[in-house]
Amino acid sequence: MNEAEYQQVIDELDRVIRDARDTMDRFEAAGMDEKMADDYAKLHEIYTKAVSEQRSYTWKMLDL
Repeated sequence: MNEAEYQQVIDELDRVIRDARDTMDRFEAAGMDEKMADDYAKLHEIYTKAVSEQRSYTWKMLDL
C-alpha cells in the first residue's frame, strides 16, 4: 500500500470510531447500555477493533 491508501483506510476507520462513539453516547444517555447490554458490548467491540486497526495502519504508514 502507498501512503494515500493507508491514509484513506485511516480516515475510514476514523469515521467508524466517531460513529461508534456517538452511538455509545446515545445508548448511555438513554440508559440502553444497561437495558441492551449485549448490543452495547458489541458496539464497544466494534469501537475497540477500529481503534486498534487504525493504530496498526498508522504505524504501517509511518514505516514507509
